[in-house]
Amino acid sequence: MRILPLLLMVGEHCTMPAAGQTLDVCAHCHANATCDDKADGSGKVCNCNYGFAGNGRTLCEDKDECQLGATKICGQHTTCHNTYGSYYCTCLAGYSPSNNMAIFIPNDGTHCKDIDECRVTGLCGEGGQCRNLEGSFECSCQVGYRVYNGAEPFNPYRDKSSWILSCSMSLLWLSEVDCGSPPALPHSHMLWNNISKMGAEVVYQCNSGYHNVGMGNVSICTAAGHGKWEEPSLLCQEISCSEPVFKPHAKMLWDGTSHVGSVVNYQCDEGYRTRRLKNLSICGENGQWEDIDMWCEGGFMTWAELFQVTYTGSRDFQRSFRDKRKQFLRSKAEQLELCLNLLPLTNYSISITAVSARFTATITTNTSLPGNIAPTTRISAGITVFDCSSPASSDVSIKSKSSSEYTAAQIRPVGTQMNFTVGDGLHYGGFYNAPLEDGKNYYIILRVVSQWKTVGSHRCLLLHQYVWLPW
Repeated sequence: MRILPLLLMVGEHCTMPAAGQTLDVCAHCHANATCDDKADGSGKVCNCNYGFAGNGRTLCEDKDECQLGATKICGQHTTCHNTYGSYYCTCLAGYSPSNNMAIFIPNDGTHCKDIDECRVTGLCGEGGQCRNLEGSFECSCQVGYRVYNGAEPFNPYRDKSSWILSCSMSLLWLSEVDCGSPPALPHSHMLWNNISKMGAEVVYQCNSGYHNVGMGNVSICTAAGHGKWEEPSLLCQEISCSEPVFKPHAKMLWDGTSHVGSVVNYQCDEGYRTRRLKNLSICGENGQWEDIDMWCEGGFMTWAELFQVTYTGSRDFQRSFRDKRKQFLRSKAEQLELCLNLLPLTNYSISITAVSARFTATITTNTSLPGNIAPTTRISAGITVFDCSSPASSDVSIKSKSSSEYTAAQIRPVGTQMNFTVGDGLHYGGFYNAPLEDGKNYYIILRVVSQWKTVGSHRCLLLHQYVWLPW
């Protein structure tokens, strides 16, 4: 049994209005525009959506909000990134967004604030003291320490300075400290230059679909314990978009997941339809479902289409066979599903016609033998007939495990009758029909092989009456 889906599509022809008729402005709006009422109430007008610029009918192109300058669009200490129909902001190095999101749009009051790097213990190394600056920091030496190969103040990331400690004539070269490989954190990856000396740093970033709900994402190699990475406070949590947006007069086709990349499709209820091309929303990296301006308009009649299904079947090996049937059914579905009881080993031509739409689709297919057919056995006049189509027995050239069994002949019959004598000492199809020996009992098995295209079947006849020859 096979399910045959059929999609019927009805197009609308675009024509110019006849004399005396009014042009439907809304029908000619650009895909990235909406149809609004004019301010003076004189009619309709096409306006490009937010993030697009143009005449609303033939042109609505992306508007680069970032060209006004990052400071005006995103605020102080930011970088502006333009996207198709929108934009987003990120903070400069040394600053972090107030909402702890990697990317943001400042319409909710989000701004970039200075990162106090000095909260990280050991940032300036053993013997160093840290002073926070706007967007950065600087280090100086404590009493008893001096800068090695550099000057104060310094920045260990920029200046790559180190210190030496003089203690009872013993010198500890902090530049020889090695912290080894940084610790791995769940659901994150490291940005690291493979340097593990004193003052080296590793930056952790959450994997795609996760965001940091901890405090910091940087670990510094310190001299503690002769070389130890600071414990980072990064905590990566999976981004969730909660419940999708509700759309009136529409049902959601959704698998219930709310992680990044999850998709929800909207389908208008019966009697409603939408003019928008996009009817799906995707869960984004910002933890929000994509906003789509899709809505369902009502007042449309729906009816069940009448379908006529005609199918004819024939067989290459049975020229007199014909399976010709016809049936009618009604369906309101956009995709018609049929369940036809087709016969096996048959070539079919199936014609499906939507009567009112006057649209016909023709499909050709062929059926095969149904699988897992249980073998049948019947006994008649001392003969057992059974299915011997197992792979182990389908090739007569394979020698039997029992030394007392052998193949006597392989014959392609000509006509409807054939005479064959067991044990006549002749060769048939490359096999020797050996004479029967005295004093032995014999069972004779006749295997009939039928082949049609790539499908084959094997039937065996076992003679219960054995042959016994006296001594």
